[in-house]
Amino acid sequence: MRIFVLLPLLIVLGGCAKDNRPICPSCGERATMIMHPRMPEIAEMGWAQTHYKCENQHNFTKDGELVDVFGNPLKKKPVVKKDKTEGNLSYSIKEEAITITKCNSSASGELSIPATIEGKSVTSIGSSAFSSCNKLTSITISDGVTSIGSQAFQGCYNLTSITIGDGVTSIGDGALKSGSNLTTIEVGAGNPDYTDMDGVLFNKEKTALRIYPAGKTGDNYTIPDSVTSIGESAFWNCSSLMSITIPDGVTSIEEGVFDGCKSLTSITIPDSVTSIGDNTFRGCTGLTSITIPDGLTSIGERAFKDCTSLTSITIPDSVTSIGDLAFYTCRGLTSITIPDGVTSIGDGVFAYCTSLTSITIPDSVTSIDSRAFNSCNSLTTIEVGVGNVNYTVVNGVLFNTEKTLLHNYPASKTGTNYTISDSVTSIGDYAFTSCRSLTSVTIPDSVTSIGIGAFYIFRSLTSITIPDSVTSVGDAAFQSCSSLTAVTFLGDAPKAGNAVFIKSNPTIYRKPDAKGWGNYFAGRPVKLISEKP
Repeated sequence: MRIFVLLPLLIVLGGCAKDNRPICPSCGERATMIMHPRMPEIAEMGWAQTHYKCENQHNFTKDGELVDVFGNPLKKKPVVKKDKTEGNLSYSIKEEAITITKCNSSASGELSIPATIEGKSVTSIGSSAFSSCNKLTSITISDGVTSIGSQAFQGCYNLTSITIGDGVTSIGDGALKSGSNLTTIEVGAGNPDYTDMDGVLFNKEKTALRIYPAGKTGDNYTIPDSVTSIGESAFWNCSSLMSITIPDGVTSIEEGVFDGCKSLTSITIPDSVTSIGDNTFRGCTGLTSITIPDGLTSIGERAFKDCTSLTSITIPDSVTSIGDLAFYTCRGLTSITIPDGVTSIGDGVFAYCTSLTSITIPDSVTSIDSRAFNSCNSLTTIEVGVGNVNYTVVNGVLFNTEKTLLHNYPASKTGTNYTISDSVTSIGDYAFTSCRSLTSVTIPDSVTSIGIGAFYIFRSLTSITIPDSVTSVGDAAFQSCSSLTAVTFLGDAPKAGNAVFIKSNPTIYRKPDAKGWGNYFAGRPVKLISEKP
């Protein structure tokens, strides 16, 4: 009987015991551990009496301050204010001005940007604000808006018209690049900075053409004589235009002006133009010829990239710089002469010009990027001016002047075997890229390094012997050598780059007394030379 009385009493007393464990200020859970999780010795210094940890792994002090595992105060995360929403538009408020930050992707049909929201003026449209609104067909911008952010309407692929209010004084780069359905741009008559003419956007004075709608009908367009500059991406993706006449007053063609004009077949650039910007004619796949004026001094990066139908181009002597990838994948080009004023041939300038058979490098060139002629599969010879002090050619093969660096072996040079000269110490990056006729290459004992992609896409190469002088083999040196079955090393294992034999499947053979070898080298199995079939 005594047992039945005491047991409930103990349970009641136990349930009344006070839980003195501290409460975490972050999640409200009580602490279960009072010990530094990484440095227990700190407990002896009093850390355990002042620092706590809860079940959710939050560290905090007895004063309720969140800390890291070393007791350092945690920085408070900044409070992120979410944009408010009005209909299909999200917006932010700064003082009394409202910026449209995003449009709901489900918005469709016609949309008008309101003049006010919450009694405050809508003054700007943020960058990429309508990037996901591909169901909208027309947009009207209220007079109170003063600025349109960069690429604001770039994702509006079904947009056919844009009406710009009187207040807009600033239009960011690519703001009106909306897609191939845009047929007209209208500007309020009271706008002080912009105007339209037949649906095309200009500055008020009509000296700068800003945007020609990509979906505007018509095969030909003559730019007004008043125009002196053509803005960035002005004719972007105008796939219906076949010819464009540029007036003599134009002095510069900015970046990406004719980018994506796939139907453009020919264009004459007036003598007044001194520079062609980056991406100017990129993707003009129908362009077959172009006349470049004598006064031109520079051709920008990717200026003619992917102009796959371009068969000829004359670069005037006035040109002093050609940007990287300028003629990349111009598969129709058969020959090209670089003018005497050019000092450097950059990265991939003529890469993948698969019909290019010859190229002449002038005396002025002081540097040539290793990928300048990458995958020029039809190249049979390279010529260098006799006065060039940096480069020389031996039987159509490009070297540095000292002949210590083999720079480029033309992909379609005749002959099945090639012996590298004893003067060579380095096989350059991409030196034997896409070689077609060669089946074997003999490397001399003078060579100490094999560059990045040196034998890239050398599909006819079946075997090769690497002398004991070679101490390094670059990244992807034998990439995509699909016929390569054997690589014989005569010395110790060299330093190997990344993916040396990617998409190639050779067996590696070595001497029995060579050092540094394991069962695999750069991912390929290693055997003794005596095991070669």
